[in-house]
Amino acid sequence: MQGFWPMKFATRQDCELPAEDLFAAISDFPLAERMLVNRGAQVRRLDPSREPGAGMAWQIGFDLRGKRRDVRLSVVRFDRPENIVMEGVSDMFDLTIEMTVIALTRAKSRLIFEVDARPRNMRARLLLQTAKLGKSQLDRQFASRIADYVAGISSAHRPRQAR
Repeated sequence: MQGFWPMKFATRQDCELPAEDLFAAISDFPLAERMLVNRGAQVRRLDPSREPGAGMAWQIGFDLRGKRRDVRLSVVRFDRPENIVMEGVSDMFDLTIEMTVIALTRAKSRLIFEVDARPRNMRARLLLQTAKLGKSQLDRQFASRIADYVAGISSAHRPRQAR
């Protein structure tokens, strides 16, 4: 809805992987699908692409606070080796997810992970207004979940001899 302020979440996670390897890890969409399924989500691929890139899309279903939620998510920008932007739509929100990889050293990199949730209706706007009261706690939970995600994808993409 026009004029409704979004809720933004952002975190930075440093990683013991070179930037190219971190980008390969965040663009390993089959791994991300498996991680979501392991957490109880239902993931259905909507596009026929074999290679990661713009145009990839998924229908994701999950339970949150006792209610069924469905999100359609698609990759809208895929700029190897540093940036992926996804957009999603649910019944209550428009979502934008942006992941940016920055090289810190040859062997270390940083992932900047940002989510922008914009309400689509009055109920969603009220939900965001209420959520903003506990924003600092939500920010900590968001950072913790992204840290877990980065740890999971990093270990899956670490060279064999380093494991």
